[in-house]
Amino acid sequence: MATPPPGPTVVLVGTAHVIDLAGPIDQLFRQYGPDAVAVELDRARADALLSGTAGPTRGSHAPILLRLWGAAQRRLGAEMGGGFAGAEMKSAVLRALADRLPLYLIDDTVRETMGHLMHGLSPKERVQLLVGGLVGLVLPSRLVRREVDRYAQAPGEYLADLREASPQLARVLIDDRNRRMAERIVELVARGHRRPLVVVGDAHRPGLEAALRARGIAVVAIPFAELERVRAP
Repeated sequence: MATPPPGPTVVLVGTAHVIDLAGPIDQLFRQYGPDAVAVELDRARADALLSGTAGPTRGSHAPILLRLWGAAQRRLGAEMGGGFAGAEMKSAVLRALADRLPLYLIDDTVRETMGHLMHGLSPKERVQLLVGGLVGLVLPSRLVRREVDRYAQAPGEYLADLREASPQLARVLIDDRNRRMAERIVELVARGHRRPLVVVGDAHRPGLEAALRARGIAVVAIPFAELERVRAP
C-alpha cells in the first residue's frame, strides 16, 4: 500500500459491501494512523450496523426496493463474504470509537437517496432496480463472485457499462452522492484533519478521488482489489 505524501492527505478506501474486509481495514489504521474517520453511512444505518440490525427487516415500513436489496446483500454477504455485509464499515466505526477519533457519516440518508431514485428514474429503470433486487435473492453466489472479480480487474470499464445501461441510475446512486460526499470530505479537511481515513464502496472511489484531487487535496486511493489481496491467506 502506498505511503502518503507530506501534508494533509485523504486515505480513500474502496470496499465491497458483501465481502468482509474488516481485517485489512484494521491494518490500514495501523499503517496510516488516521486522525479522523469518515464512512459511507448516515446516522440511521450506522446505528443499525452497530446494534446488529443492519438493513430493513421484512416487517419494516422501508420501501420494497430497499428491503429487497438489503435482503440480497445479507444473503450474499453470508455466502461469499466470510462475514456479514457492512463488516468493513462497522470495523472502521468501532476502531474510530475505540481510538477516540472524530467520526464523520458522509452519506445521504436512505430516505433522501430513495427520494432521488423515485424522482430521477424512468419507469423502465425502476423495473430494472426491482428485478435486480429479486434476482439478488436467488442468484448463485458464484455468479456474483464472478462479477465482483470482473469489477476488480477493470472498475472503469464496469462502471462505464453501468452508465450505458442505466445512466440515470448511475447518476443518482453514484455521481450525485459522490458530489455531496466529496463536499463533506473537503469540509473535514478544512477543519484541520491531516490524515482522514475515508471508507466507501469501491464504485464511489474513482469519482471521489477525482473530485478531491480537483480541489487540490492529496489522496492515497486503496481499491477494493488491493484490500482483497491483503485479506487473502
